[in-house]
Amino acid sequence: VQLQASGGGLVQAGGSLRLSCAASGRTLSAYDVGWFRQGLGKEREFVANLRRNGGRTYYNEAVKGRFTISRDNARNTVYLQMNSLEPEDTAIYYCTIGTPILSAIRQEGGYLHWGQGTLVTVSS
Repeated sequence: VQLQASGGGLVQAGGSLRLSCAASGRTLSAYDVGWFRQGLGKEREFVANLRRNGGRTYYNEAVKGRFTISRDNARNTVYLQMNSLEPEDTAIYYCTIGTPILSAIRQEGGYLHWGQGTLVTVSS
């Protein structure tokens, strides 16, 4: 399976970006989809998850209310809409798919396949 992330870029604080992650080789609807990010000198951290069954979403508290994860099964693509961006959101963003149990959705090990990452830079 291949995951191709896109949509990153440079934006001013308060602005918005929408990240996309197109999948090939697997049907996204069979998997949880997730986004993680890694800032410079930091560990990779969980951002958002969209469950395969029921479509419930989960977010890092730092992005709740500002970011929205969604999927388009017809396009086999997952999105991350990011609003009210802050300099602290600057990071490489990675999309991922897998079948984690609920207690593992915030852990990298819960996922099977990863995209290559797309850089988001938020200027103050």
